[in-house]
Amino acid sequence: MGAMAEAWTWLTTATHWAGENGAGHRLSEHLFLTAVCLGLACAVALPVALWLGHIGRGGALAVNLSNAGRAVPTFAVLVLLTLTPLGRYGDVPTIIALVLFAVPPLLTNAYVGMREADRDVVEAARGMGMSGVQVLVRVELPLAFALIMTGVRSAAVQVVATATLAALPGGGGLGRIITAGFNTYDTPQVVAGAILVAALALLVEALLALGQWLFDPMRRRRTAAPAKAVDTTTRWRVDA
Repeated sequence: MGAMAEAWTWLTTATHWAGENGAGHRLSEHLFLTAVCLGLACAVALPVALWLGHIGRGGALAVNLSNAGRAVPTFAVLVLLTLTPLGRYGDVPTIIALVLFAVPPLLTNAYVGMREADRDVVEAARGMGMSGVQVLVRVELPLAFALIMTGVRSAAVQVVATATLAALPGGGGLGRIITAGFNTYDTPQVVAGAILVAALALLVEALLALGQWLFDPMRRRRTAAPAKAVDTTTRWRVDA
């Protein structure tokens, strides 16, 4: 029997999903860790990126500094944080490491999205008397929404995949299934854990892509425009 078939057998065995060390509990831990880290990263990166993109100053430096942080391996940051007094507080080192890992794509995409917003539209909004906050919220943010969500999706998938490292210093998540399989030389369990991580990453990506499509403010405007054009054409033909 191949490794994939054995992994499927492992995944479809009910006993492997039950209990504190079961896949169900580990999956819930992984989802909680991902949600917390992604939420904190968005709370840190997005306000900074949106404001810097709006005022057009200091953003390039912030993006370069955040991108430089990508050169530092997440595992190295996790180990160093675990050796500090923060290591006494459970998942805190893992959360800090994953937040630092998720900030660069969020910051970069949000800033670029704001700066690439159509300047003619922005200046027209200012000429209509909109305040800076109104321009940010009602003009620049809708125009940058697609790139912002691209950054969120990228960060989410990276956090889901990298959160498996939480198991190495003794944390929870799906990584515990993989490390336990390595410790017992159980290849099907290792493959099953990897499948769960990959499936979760794909599911998160799909859900965020659906959310982007549903809540994109520019999509509603694009779909409304053809209908208006048809009404105008129909009216012209009647008048003719």
